[in-house]
Amino acid sequence: MNVEHILQAKGRHVLTIEPGRSLAEAARALTERKIGAVVVTGPDQSVLGILSERDIVRAVARGGAGALESPVAQHMTGKVVTCTRQSTINELMEVMTERKFRHMPIVENGRLCGIISIGDVVKNRVAEIEAESQALREYIATA
Repeated sequence: MNVEHILQAKGRHVLTIEPGRSLAEAARALTERKIGAVVVTGPDQSVLGILSERDIVRAVARGGAGALESPVAQHMTGKVVTCTRQSTINELMEVMTERKFRHMPIVENGRLCGIISIGDVVKNRVAEIEAESQALREYIATA
């Protein structure tokens, strides 16, 4: 199973934000969309960074409420681990677990084309296990 399979089911829309926008704007967008991270992109849809709820909490813990007026670029993770549509779900699970992050942008030809969350990965894995279980039950019933 690969990332493309999940994208076909969930869609390819990704919330993005420009690096000069404020943390407060990013926090509002995350809250409105009920998501945990926003991808920071350049004008050509290249991935410049990623900003998670955790990044916002850390910024406020360090700088108080005034940190919310600072630009996203000051608090985003700049070295973003990405994957492609051909990456396998097992590869994603391994990397996300090892590196302790919950969102991975999907990039093709240098441009953002989707995002996968740990929730997407778990949902897909549960569906795979249920399908295998059902297939085994059917096999046993016909044997």
